[in-house]
Amino acid sequence: MLYIRPLYTVITTVIALCLLHEVVVVQAKSFEDVRCKCICPPYRNISGNVYNRNVTQKDCNCLHVVDPMPVPGHDVEAYCLLCECKYEERSSNTIKVTIIIYLGVVGALLLYMLFLLLVDPLIRKKDPYTQPLHNEEDSEEMRPRPEAAASRGNTVLERVEGAQQRWKKQVQEQRKTVFDRHKLLS
Repeated sequence: MLYIRPLYTVITTVIALCLLHEVVVVQAKSFEDVRCKCICPPYRNISGNVYNRNVTQKDCNCLHVVDPMPVPGHDVEAYCLLCECKYEERSSNTIKVTIIIYLGVVGALLLYMLFLLLVDPLIRKKDPYTQPLHNEEDSEEMRPRPEAAASRGNTVLERVEGAQQRWKKQVQEQRKTVFDRHKLLS
């Protein structure tokens, strides 16, 4: 019996908070997500103005939005005919979710970049592939022997690093061919 009362209190509190949240969401929608916007051009000696008000779609007209009315009673109809009123609705929840997803993706990419910046120097090893090519005789002497390559581990990271080094070597050879010998690769 002693545990039923606190459980009842917790359930009642949760239900009350859910209902309060729904009321806040409905009120937020009525005050933030919808509006009627009236653009009124200059009229006689009155300058043009833009009026915004949170009203329903059926009340979106000059008579309900323009307050205070800048013209006297007999000119109200002529003034309101010049005004252009539009009902605008947006979904702030969709906007919030989109922004949160965007910031989450950007944050994840930044964390990944930071991770790579910290880990990359630790996994880099001095490798003969990284030495610049001087001429073809030197490059053939500097190539690692097949048995040396077999002694290296076959982890995924080492294979990726080896492929990266081969790619760098190919780029260096292409640069040498194009810039030093002024020949295009076929």
